[in-house]
Amino acid sequence: MQAGTAPSTQLVRRVNASAMLKAMRGAGIVTGTELMAATGLSRATVISICDELVRLGWLQELENQRGAGDYVKGRPARRFAFDDSAASVIGIDIGANKITAIVADMAGTPLSQVTMPFRAYNVPANERADVLDSIAAEALEKAGVFADSVLAVSVGVAAPVSRAGEVLRAQEFWKSFDVRKIVSERHGWHVLLENDANLAALAERWQGSAQGVDNLVVMLAGDRLGSGILESGRLLHGQVGGFGELGYLDNVDGVGDTYGIAHYATLWGREALDSGAETNLRALCGGDPEALTAEMVFRAAKEGDHAARKVMDRMAHRMARVIGSISTLVNPELVVIAGAVAASAQALIPAMEKQVRDFTFTPPRLATSALGDGIVSLGAIRHALDYVEENALDLYPASLSKQVAAG
Repeated sequence: MQAGTAPSTQLVRRVNASAMLKAMRGAGIVTGTELMAATGLSRATVISICDELVRLGWLQELENQRGAGDYVKGRPARRFAFDDSAASVIGIDIGANKITAIVADMAGTPLSQVTMPFRAYNVPANERADVLDSIAAEALEKAGVFADSVLAVSVGVAAPVSRAGEVLRAQEFWKSFDVRKIVSERHGWHVLLENDANLAALAERWQGSAQGVDNLVVMLAGDRLGSGILESGRLLHGQVGGFGELGYLDNVDGVGDTYGIAHYATLWGREALDSGAETNLRALCGGDPEALTAEMVFRAAKEGDHAARKVMDRMAHRMARVIGSISTLVNPELVVIAGAVAASAQALIPAMEKQVRDFTFTPPRLATSALGDGIVSLGAIRHALDYVEENALDLYPASLSKQVAAG
């Protein structure tokens, strides 16, 4: 065997520790034997890593059954519990108009969620940084946790991001707003960066309608279309982070661009008003087409308004073409429509299911997300937890830091 081909002992130990933390999260009290069954690791490996995780502050070793009053024959089993409150992570979604942040514990349980808008669409970078500071402080305060308990912060952005966490597209928004550097320098936190649609895919598979689905497309479909793609349970990035980018839709007949459901519902609804058609949309927007929203169009369609129903038919046909094209490329089992429009988009699913077969030989199942417009922040939590689990042997929860300081 050539030198360097075998994995290092430390790498194997990290992988094993990560597997054990995954097995223990949400499992309550577990014994070494139960961890062996859950991870496939040997008893010696399980006990050795448990001892190290206890020392680092991740696990608590509990009194054995005999000591607790439950008589057992033979050697009493050692019992461990994962300390969900040992540390915390933050998931952040930076959009064009607002920032959403979630603080969660080590079990992934959200402790707080805060959304804060920018005062305008294109504010300076330093003002965006100040809003980010404010929302992080408010989210931590509402969660009741200290800033030094944060082991990782994951940030979702509407741009391609490489595996190394670098924004690749030279967008003006990101030229002057190096979010990783700003957050790291101001707070000392470890900051991860990822594409927002990729984070939405992580969230949907973790807690949404795609649990257990390994071949998945999650499509953010509000003002713009973006997709996160999992193949065999693995998030795909491509050579430089552009996997799942939908710019090719500019050249797809019947699609023509990457604008999303909310954009076209509003645009086509206003066209109906301008045409003079008899429609309830006029009353809903107070006679002002500029005041019309996508939600109003969906509401009118649900109530049977003919003009609004025509908009929905056009939308279903367009989205069937979009999903047909991406399904032909990556052949997912499931495509989930996500983001702020997901609840309304449920009405489009039946027509899309019928029509998507016209545009691909491999039609997927279709669904809408129930995770709401916080889906990117929730996916960022999953992203941050994955980082912490993979590096648990190198990270020290705040609980241990305080014990060391007190000692």
